[in-house]
Amino acid sequence: MLTVVGCLVESHDFRLVTLAAGICALSSLTTVCLVSHARRALAGAQAGWLAVAGTAGGFGIWATHFIAMLAFAPGIASGYDVPLTGLSLAIAVLLVGSGLSLAVLQGGRPAAWGGGAILGFGIAAMHYSGMAAYDVAGHKAWDAAIVAVSLALGGLLGGAALAVQVDARGPVGQAAAALILLLAICSHHFTAMGAVTVTPDPTLAVSETAVPNAWLAVAVALASLAILLFAGAALALDVRDRRHARQEADRLHSLANAAVEGLLVCTGDTVVSANRSFAKLVGLPQGSLAGTVLSAYLPGEAGRFALASQPDRPVETAVRQADGTLVPVEVIMQPVEHAGRPHYAVAVRDLRARRRAESRIQFLAHHDALTGLANRASFGTRLEEGMRAVDAGGGKLAVLCLDLDRFKEVNDLFGHAAGDAMLESVASIVTAELDGAMMMARLGGDEFAVLMPCGHSSAAGRLAERILEALRAGRPDGNGPPVAASVGIAVYPDDADDRAGLLSNADTALYRAKSDGRGTYRFFEARMGAEVRERRLLEHDLRHAVARRELELVYQPQTEIGSGEVIGFEALLRWRHPERGHVSPAVFVPIAEESDLILQIGEWVLREACREAASWPRPLSVAVNVSAVQIHGPRFVGLVHEVLLQSGLAPHRLEVEVTETALISDPNRALLTLRQLRALGLRIAMDDFGTGYSSLSNLRSFPFDKIKIDSSFVRSVDSNEQTAAIMRSVLGLGRGLGLPVLAEGVETAAELGFLAAERCHAAQGYLMGRPSPIGHFSTHTHGSSAGAEKIRA
Repeated sequence: MLTVVGCLVESHDFRLVTLAAGICALSSLTTVCLVSHARRALAGAQAGWLAVAGTAGGFGIWATHFIAMLAFAPGIASGYDVPLTGLSLAIAVLLVGSGLSLAVLQGGRPAAWGGGAILGFGIAAMHYSGMAAYDVAGHKAWDAAIVAVSLALGGLLGGAALAVQVDARGPVGQAAAALILLLAICSHHFTAMGAVTVTPDPTLAVSETAVPNAWLAVAVALASLAILLFAGAALALDVRDRRHARQEADRLHSLANAAVEGLLVCTGDTVVSANRSFAKLVGLPQGSLAGTVLSAYLPGEAGRFALASQPDRPVETAVRQADGTLVPVEVIMQPVEHAGRPHYAVAVRDLRARRRAESRIQFLAHHDALTGLANRASFGTRLEEGMRAVDAGGGKLAVLCLDLDRFKEVNDLFGHAAGDAMLESVASIVTAELDGAMMMARLGGDEFAVLMPCGHSSAAGRLAERILEALRAGRPDGNGPPVAASVGIAVYPDDADDRAGLLSNADTALYRAKSDGRGTYRFFEARMGAEVRERRLLEHDLRHAVARRELELVYQPQTEIGSGEVIGFEALLRWRHPERGHVSPAVFVPIAEESDLILQIGEWVLREACREAASWPRPLSVAVNVSAVQIHGPRFVGLVHEVLLQSGLAPHRLEVEVTETALISDPNRALLTLRQLRALGLRIAMDDFGTGYSSLSNLRSFPFDKIKIDSSFVRSVDSNEQTAAIMRSVLGLGRGLGLPVLAEGVETAAELGFLAAERCHAAQGYLMGRPSPIGHFSTHTHGSSAGAEKIRA
């Protein structure tokens, strides 16, 4: 009686045993690689790859068994039944494929163990059907206990192999799964071989249809070749997949690093990977984040709970940096599949910039962007609160409206940067004079307001005095234009019983302060309301006067005293209001200058006077009055040049009359403008000489061509010795400087006789002609006799 266990050393060819083990190892590794590829394949392609994996595994098990059988040489005749041998191969392929399909298609550990058990039973079924095909000249007997052990080994190790393959990561994991599958095949084979006992019987003969060992060797060789082909294909696929996986991982890693937001991939509380933005956010090297716990960066339990309970919805929480600092962030979590397993991706957005922007927006909603003071809305809210406090607890509440004097000139002369600097300086200077109970706001432009709780109105007056004094002493940058302001004061509840009325009355007091000379303050008085309303109505109508053709020019002749000949005309502005009738220039010109309407009106006067003078056949001069606002404007010289070119008027026929008050606010700017006008060929006259502050120095400093004596020095010059002495002095000064002198306001022959005796150059007044439309003077402008009687009249 011969047993396999007893003759393993004496009856086996260990070269073939080694070959069987090698074929088994190659088959196992091929099967594991193909199964891994099938797990990653799309659903439509999985069935094909599982069929390939089942075929490779079945062929490998079958080849291992029969190579090991070829290694066995019991010394008696033997052969292999062809149908049973083929059936054993089919059984191996079918059951191995079934087990692999269950493990892959169902997924998870239970399916892996179940599929592995089927695979193990497939090994056993192939082995015992193969042993049934083994035809030997003797009797075969089986040990039931050892057969049970072989079945158990195949099932357990087969299940373990597929279970390990589920978690396999990289070459090491796949090699471990292949090794267990190798043990499952080999341990089952040699255990099952130990369960059989072969008893030789000379009376028995091997069937003539049995395949001898030589033919079996050819079949095994073909099976081994198939395994090699499968192994090559599996290796190629594995290499390709790894390359693609590496490229895809690199691409995803690059994309993740390119993201501005922090990105993490986690499993449970463990960070699998993190991008560069998240590493920068927490202040740690990117390579050190993998393997750390998410709770180290999201310390708040509430935040983590909100994330877990609200996936796909952003949650605001905080991230802890490496130094312990908490950074506000917005976090959103989303389930993802990573490396074939469920994970979740966490996007982390830094909220610091957004919080700063929100804070800035919140600030700007209640404050002025330039000065940082409260804005109009905040001031209104605070005013309402202050009024309610007064109603509840008594006392008074003063509103001080503050407006900068001639602020537009600062912008025009020095630029808007200087204007902004002045506004910031005013805010700083005035705020320094206030205590904690007071509030300053910028209402718009150069308008400011101060809110002051007080016990008596006089306290508001003292504050206004301090503010004006501090502004006079301060300059925006130490050498810029001086700051001048006017203040109007209204007191609640004395002057109004609501917010709108209180602000309106404070504004009315401000207008009065400006009208009374600027640089001062005024309290509201009831009689101011009607005056201010009237002034505002006039200003409103004046804004539309040019477009409505309500303005007109009249002309007053200027006569040479010696010959009596008209040498030119002064253009004088008149306003014919459709309801008020003729409005005096003494009323509307100051309004135009304060509201800067003088720029629009002055341009119209200049264009109209030049156009009219250019139509005269006789080359008489035309004089136009120019305000301080025009002289200091940056466009005035260019405007004059443009008007002369468009009208065709010779520059020497245009005379610009400038008062001394137009020079004192910014002498350097005025001097530059006058010199540029002289360069164009114009003549410049000092108007109202003697009424200014520094006439003699102005005559020396500025390029005047003529002096016009104010009418106050001409009136009664023939009968008042003091007036006559002043007139003689001025005429002598003009002769000494080489400047012709024109006397304004000549109304009597006696006044004209005095001027002739004192050799005054020219005169202008009612005696020579009243201001009238230019048509009344056609005898002078066109050289005809028409209208001469009208002039005398």
